[in-house]
Amino acid sequence: MTKNFFSKKSLKYLLLLILPALILINCGDSLPIEEDLSEKKYVLFNQDSVEVIYPENLKGKVAVIGYVFTNCPDICPLTTNNMRLVQEALKKENITGVEFVTITFDPEYDTPSVLKEYAEVRRLDTSNWIFLTGDKSTTDKVMRDVGVVAVPSDSTLMQSGEMMYFYVHTDRINLMDKEGRIRASYLGSELNIEKIATDTKTLLN
Repeated sequence: MTKNFFSKKSLKYLLLLILPALILINCGDSLPIEEDLSEKKYVLFNQDSVEVIYPENLKGKVAVIGYVFTNCPDICPLTTNNMRLVQEALKKENITGVEFVTITFDPEYDTPSVLKEYAEVRRLDTSNWIFLTGDKSTTDKVMRDVGVVAVPSDSTLMQSGEMMYFYVHTDRINLMDKEGRIRASYLGSELNIEKIATDTKTLLN
């Protein structure tokens, strides 16, 4: 009886020791590498016209990345607002080491100044949020490499003489690890804030 007692007790302590390791392993497996951008060096520009080598300049941080065009009337505003909610949720927990990134697939219109206004009008916190544009060949390559499709759609001539146009595009937010690898994808317009916040914290650990 004594032998069985100590065996059960030893097993209990053994489980307590290995359980945290098993949890960490499972967390890692739940966020497999979807796309490795660690060796890519896209030359882009932020909302202040400062050159950003993407994702090189983000390495060491976990990045929440959205893809938009500023004339978008529906999906992109929802994506941007959901990113704001994630940013606020992490700040409430005093989580640091996270960068938010919005990349346009309409760089011919979305210049740095347009992106800056886009952020200011929405009163977004740009202390850890950058908005990126560049020449079209570069932004097109970024989109291809992450599997984001953006196809020009209908256009309408407004009474003001301005041409209103649309894109049919992928509804996407990505989560990138500290090494520049895409580890998760989410619907940008229907984002589960708690889920992506949890995944972000997993990659920070």
